Amino acid sequence: MRGAAPSVSLPVLDLSRLNGGDADAEAFRVELREATHNFGFFYLTGHGVPAGLIERVLGCARAFFALPEADKMAIENLQSPHFRGYTRVGGELTKGIVDWREQIDIGPERETVPRTADTRDFMRLEGPNQWPVALPELQEVMAQWCEALNAVALRLMQAWALSLGADEHVFDDAFAGKPFTLIKIVRYPGKSDPTPQQGVGAHKDSGVLTLLFVEPGKSGLQVEKDGDWIDAPPLDGAFVVNIGELLEVATDGYLKATVHRVISPLIGQDRISIPFFFGPALDATIPLLDLPDTLHAPGITVDPENPIFTTYGENALKSRLRAHPDVAAIHYADL
Repeated sequence: MRGAAPSVSLPVLDLSRLNGGDADAEAFRVELREATHNFGFFYLTGHGVPAGLIERVLGCARAFFALPEADKMAIENLQSPHFRGYTRVGGELTKGIVDWREQIDIGPERETVPRTADTRDFMRLEGPNQWPVALPELQEVMAQWCEALNAVALRLMQAWALSLGADEHVFDDAFAGKPFTLIKIVRYPGKSDPTPQQGVGAHKDSGVLTLLFVEPGKSGLQVEKDGDWIDAPPLDGAFVVNIGELLEVATDGYLKATVHRVISPLIGQDRISIPFFFGPALDATIPLLDLPDTLHAPGITVDPENPIFTTYGENALKSRLRAHPDVAAIHYADL
């Protein structure tokens, strides 16, 4: 793969155009389809998430990482069979290589699913979060964040459906009732190495779509395009959106999950990044769309080392076990 392609940038789409007239809404849907067919990534403005909520989330993120180490380690993810809680720097892997970041993982706040002979393994991902006692505000703020981003994600799913010739609500049954979301609050600390290091290694997301908010002025995300890496610096007030493997499955490869990575900042700097991974219920099977003849689907990517499953829970569990082998060794040794 070649180096960066500075002359290429990601498309910018304005979600508020869906609130305009029919022509504006249709234009947005066409742009959405083309952006995710050609890039798999775009910037989203006009999303309606209040600036005040964004500021509170970033403030809570900074406050969490400023806590004493003992307060963070009290909710270490090794204690959670649901892969929730705090991961120390170096505690997550991408393709077997250490990612240079610390983070807290937050999922839907639900009861643990009782295990029976008929319980599928991925249902063990359902369960409660771990919250820091020293920062009680975090739980309330992240509940508001999840609600706001769920609404944005559902609007995008309905817009995609229409743009691909399907019924607007074709995805609703899988997503509207009990979506399985994952929020990561990530801090990338600076590294003293003379060359940039792996904040997150090159990978594709396993769900349907990701809404990423990055601290203003802090770059590091890169997106693969035609053998080059495109820099995707934060755009003021915007989310970076990318599709995951399940939307590739739903469209038989017309929309492609795109490889991306994060480069760590250098020493003396750090960066806060908050991805929101939107997925259907764990046991939901993604609908397969019958695309119009004008849209030519090449089929999904075939990678023997990374099989893509139609049932979301299988994809989600695959990703967690690979990323956190230490958690897997404790809670999933039977697999």
